[in-house]
Amino acid sequence: MSNDKKLSEVEAIKQNSDGLRGTIQESLQNEITGSISEDDQALIKFHGMYQQDDRDLRAERAEKKLERLYTFMIRLRLPGGFLKPEQWEAAHNIAGEHSTGVIKITTRQTIQLHGLVKSKIKPAIHQFDEAQLDSIATCGDINRNVLCSAHPGQSAIHAQVFAYADKISTLLLPKTNAYYEIWLDEEKIADKKDEDDPLYQDRYLPRKFKIAIAIPPNNDIDVFTNDIGLIAIIENDKLKGFNIAVGGGLGTTHGNTATYPRLGTVIGFIDSEEKTFKTVYEILTIQRDYGNRSDRKNARLKYTLDKYGIDWFKEELEKRTGFPLDVARPYVLNERKDYYGWQKNHEGLWYYTVFVENGRVLDNEIVALKTAFLEIARTRKANFRFTGNQNVIISDIKEANKIVIQELLDKYHVIAHTENASAIRKNAMACVAFNTCPLALAEGQRYLPQLISKIEVLLSKYALEQEEIVIRMTGCPNGCARPFAAEIGFVGTAYGRYNMYLGGDNQGLRLNSIYKENLDEATILKELDTLFNIYRQQKNEGESFGDFTHKYLNN
Repeated sequence: MSNDKKLSEVEAIKQNSDGLRGTIQESLQNEITGSISEDDQALIKFHGMYQQDDRDLRAERAEKKLERLYTFMIRLRLPGGFLKPEQWEAAHNIAGEHSTGVIKITTRQTIQLHGLVKSKIKPAIHQFDEAQLDSIATCGDINRNVLCSAHPGQSAIHAQVFAYADKISTLLLPKTNAYYEIWLDEEKIADKKDEDDPLYQDRYLPRKFKIAIAIPPNNDIDVFTNDIGLIAIIENDKLKGFNIAVGGGLGTTHGNTATYPRLGTVIGFIDSEEKTFKTVYEILTIQRDYGNRSDRKNARLKYTLDKYGIDWFKEELEKRTGFPLDVARPYVLNERKDYYGWQKNHEGLWYYTVFVENGRVLDNEIVALKTAFLEIARTRKANFRFTGNQNVIISDIKEANKIVIQELLDKYHVIAHTENASAIRKNAMACVAFNTCPLALAEGQRYLPQLISKIEVLLSKYALEQEEIVIRMTGCPNGCARPFAAEIGFVGTAYGRYNMYLGGDNQGLRLNSIYKENLDEATILKELDTLFNIYRQQKNEGESFGDFTHKYLNN
């Protein structure tokens, strides 16, 4: 077991929380403050929420001797990122009634709402529950939303693989009834034995845990950036099993060389559903028992794996599962993208992938995404699927209904918006950052679109407009938009300044590396101008920008 002696403060909070209940009920009833107690701020994450405040208003409110403007972000549990039309309509209404109104598609195929004041949380969760939606375990030291390759057109057995996301999510849910008691007013369980949790016990995990399922050849969900990556092995339209990758994770800390991004390591193959679930489950128990509980910055599975070694990990895993892993099967991941526009699957159903810049669903002077999606939902003729790149797939449309959806997409300029977006803009992602994320050092989603516009000018200058370059930006090194797995990554260091990373590949199989530190916009553009010029002159036929810069900077 873990030899760490002094536990972090969060470990004590979890173990003394009475099954994640803490004093959340009392905090909610405290009308003197918009905040909740510090311990409850750690616990509320397990219920799918973060306490935040409007950082744009901090100084002004402090000057007026006012409390910070505290609000909450709530994130739904949507394994594989699927919503029925009536559920989208419910989310639309809840967003308008209880939050800022903007629906945010996350990089983990779900939606989150920002700006809920404390008194609005319970009404929102009640309404989500009526729509058969919940936010259990979407944050906190626990398994979070399970990803799966998004587009049904990828494989004739997409639905079979996709079902694993929901089954794994259910398998790894905590056993406590706290969520239902606190938010849905269910009666407290009298016999605590009913809440015995053999997986999480009373400790839960040392840190957050992420799982993703990829369907080759598309690595649209960045499978190797997860604690567990399952790579579907499909032969002749039959699922043979999964290759298992472990130890991915991108979060780092500026100035702390003991923290680093890491891509997952493929350790073997499993050939049945039963073995898949057992393997996934026992990987979590290893991390539960051996993960670092004294230093949260070194508490992810990647550090456990590197501390004990791959051979030890496989041996311990096979001891716990009771069966050996087979040798990993061959696979190819040669793309990492969303299939924009219309696509048809093997069943004759239609899908339209909409470009949603940085996942922000709203109406503006160019495109009315929010209104369009609501109108589509009201037809009940299409489902909604979310991609790991923050986009929306209008899904499962019958041939007879395609024209109805097409007309709505045209009416609200969604098709023109998607088709007119540049290749580099479609491949860009940013985290939320300011004004709500407490970890942000610099801007993310509010700034990247402006920077992309200036980068587009440079690409046009060198006739590189069609290059599918992957750019990602985060306001801190926590890695939420996966910047370390981009061809060009920007990681905030201070307001208006970013570390610039280069050399990741286009398929998500290689991390980038630091190029220049603490750059302002003018310097970023100057550096890119120089690099694009060299790339245009020296690149080989078909060579991606990431591959070129990796070679160029390592010569």
